[in-house]
Amino acid sequence: MKQANTPPDNSLQIRCPRLGQQIHFAYCRQENMGLPCFKALDCWYMHFNVVEYLGQELSVIEWEESFEKPPTPKILSLAQLIEKAQRQAKEQK
Repeated sequence: MKQANTPPDNSLQIRCPRLGQQIHFAYCRQENMGLPCFKALDCWYMHFNVVEYLGQELSVIEWEESFEKPPTPKILSLAQLIEKAQRQAKEQK
């Protein structure tokens, strides 16, 4: 049976291994600062042809940025989030 090439509507939610809660594809599609989550291919391949869909939707650079660069270590991403929050707090003063 051939898989659909379009994502399911928001009525289908799956458990996100990163967040630990139910989410829909629209969230995964833009979770990474407008780019797909790096795990989107792993999580959604059983539900539709996510590789083909995102291959058509993303530029080569966006694809590489989303799926081919090594993930940022958690400690580094936490430090970056703290720095960003501190900058925003200073800007609001």
